[in-house]
Amino acid sequence: MVGSLLLRGMLVGILAGLFAFGFARIFGEPQIDRAIAYEEQMASAEAAASGQAAEEEPELVSRGTQAGIGLLTGSVIYGAAIGGLFALVFAYVYGRISPLGPRATAALLALGAFIAIVLAPALKYPATPPAVGNPETIGARTELFFVMLLISIAASVAAVALARRLWAQHGAWNAGIAGAAAFIAIMVVVQCALPTINEIPEGYSADLLWRFRTSSLGMHAVLWTVIGLAFGALAEKSFASRSSHRATLR
Repeated sequence: MVGSLLLRGMLVGILAGLFAFGFARIFGEPQIDRAIAYEEQMASAEAAASGQAAEEEPELVSRGTQAGIGLLTGSVIYGAAIGGLFALVFAYVYGRISPLGPRATAALLALGAFIAIVLAPALKYPATPPAVGNPETIGARTELFFVMLLISIAASVAAVALARRLWAQHGAWNAGIAGAAAFIAIMVVVQCALPTINEIPEGYSADLLWRFRTSSLGMHAVLWTVIGLAFGALAEKSFASRSSHRATLR
C-alpha cells in the first residue's frame, strides 16, 4: 500500500510542479527580469563612476533557458520529490493522528507543511531577487535559513504531538488551538533569537521586492494546494477501491 501511495504522490507532485511552473512563468519570471535589469543598471552606474567599462560576466546558461526548460525541469523534479515525501508522511500519519478521512488528512497535512516549510521560515528569511544580498554572506544566510527550517519542522511536530495528547481530554477544537498556540510561541521566540539579515541596497524598488516575494510564496502555495487536494482525492479512491475489493473477497 505504501508503494502505491508513493507512486501516486510522485505523480501528483509532477502535476503540482507543472502548475507551479505555470504560476512562476507568469508571475515570477517578470520580477526576476526586472531585478536583473536593475542589477545591470547598478553595475553600469558603478563602472561609470569609477571611469571604467562595465565587465560582462560570461553567461553559462541563457536567460531563455533558465526561464523555460530549466524552470520547468526544476519545478517538475522538485514537485516529484515533494510529492513522494508527502505520500510517505501521509502513509505514516493517516489513521494515527486523527480519525479524519483521506481527503481531510491530506489537506491538513499539506496546509501544515506549507506553514512549517515555506511560510514560517519566509517570515524571518524571505526570498531575495538578484542584486539583493552580499555574495560574501551567502553561506551564513543559507545556514540560518536551514536552521530556521529545521526548527520550524520540529516545532510543528511538537505542536501536533501536544494536540494529539490533549485531544481526548479537551476535544479536537481546544487541542488544535493549543497546538497552534504552542507552534506560534516557539516560532516567535526563535525568530527573535536568530539574527536578522537586511542586505537590501539603498534605493531598491520596494514594489519589485514585494512582488518577487509574494510570487515566490504564491508558487509554493500552488504546489502544496495541488498536492494536498489531488493526492487526497487519489488516496480516497485508492482506499475505497481496496475496501470494495476486500468486501468482494469476503
